[in-house]
Amino acid sequence: MSRHDPLVCVRQMLDHAREATAMVRGRVRADLDSDRMLNLSVMRLLEVMGEAATRIPDDYRLNYAQVPWR
Repeated sequence: MSRHDPLVCVRQMLDHAREATAMVRGRVRADLDSDRMLNLSVMRLLEVMGEAATRIPDDYRLNYAQVPWR
């Protein structure tokens, strides 16, 4: 798989989503508000997911229209 393969981006998105989920597991919203390191870490993971989503070609997105790519 090359870095231009949409599956590379999808895998990156999935890995980062799992990591963000693990970071917030067992926590409440107040933890996110009060723990700056947690907040910055989760926000960065979400940013990287968004950046990967922008690299998904339109034809691939159309095949998976149920995914809210934006």
